[in-house]
Amino acid sequence: MSEAEIGIFGGSGFYSFLEDFREITMETPYGAPSDRIALGTVQGRKVAFLPRHGKNHQYPPHRVNYRANLWAFKQLGVTRVIGPCAAGSLQPHIRPGDFVISDQFVNRTWGRADTFYEGPITTHISAADPYCPVLRQIAYETARDLGIPVHPKGTVVVVQGPRFSTRAESREFSGHGWEVINMTQYPEVILARELEMCYVNIALITDYDAGLEGHPDVAPVTHEAVLQAFEANNERLRQLLLAMIPRIPPAAEERTCPCASALKAARG
Repeated sequence: MSEAEIGIFGGSGFYSFLEDFREITMETPYGAPSDRIALGTVQGRKVAFLPRHGKNHQYPPHRVNYRANLWAFKQLGVTRVIGPCAAGSLQPHIRPGDFVISDQFVNRTWGRADTFYEGPITTHISAADPYCPVLRQIAYETARDLGIPVHPKGTVVVVQGPRFSTRAESREFSGHGWEVINMTQYPEVILARELEMCYVNIALITDYDAGLEGHPDVAPVTHEAVLQAFEANNERLRQLLLAMIPRIPPAAEERTCPCASALKAARG
């Protein structure tokens, strides 16, 4: 019997919604996950929770062991992953405090271990639509029902970090029409797809990146401002997750989304 069916990445502030949780230490073929994993229940559903950066935020985005984190969830029986994150806005209509349910990503990172399949079987995962359509719809409808300002889609550009963007970089990203900027979505989402797990991102907008073109009064992002904005919206994110989890189809139901059969067309 699996230990969990739903996996959640996030900060330590989310432990409070787990009922009667216990913590376990895991090892994987890719090393240790970011921290101990909390196992508990939410309205009768078995949930695994892992702080992406470690409990003490000791791993910057480019040093997170994404492969170990996803592999540990897979070992526990997780089939659906919720990956909330702090993110910056690149467009005026997406405001701090809004939630964005990402549907596309653009990868601007480098040097990250971003596949489980190093050979001898060549595996080409399709990334055309990297986020689970079923989970995205559930996340959007739940946020809307709760009265949370939410955008049903958006492209997230994933930068290497840990530094923030220059004004020129931010201007480039905005000019492409991309909506969100973040440092952790890649390779997290694509590794989940390689393991045939459903993945949804909920981007909590904390700032306007390096400012906002044409709005000189909007200051560039700072780490302190991101933390303050994220903490201020933690409760709304917890409410969203609590309301989402019972709406996710149980593990016993057949998954009809492309995530469940990602490997079938990936190998010759």
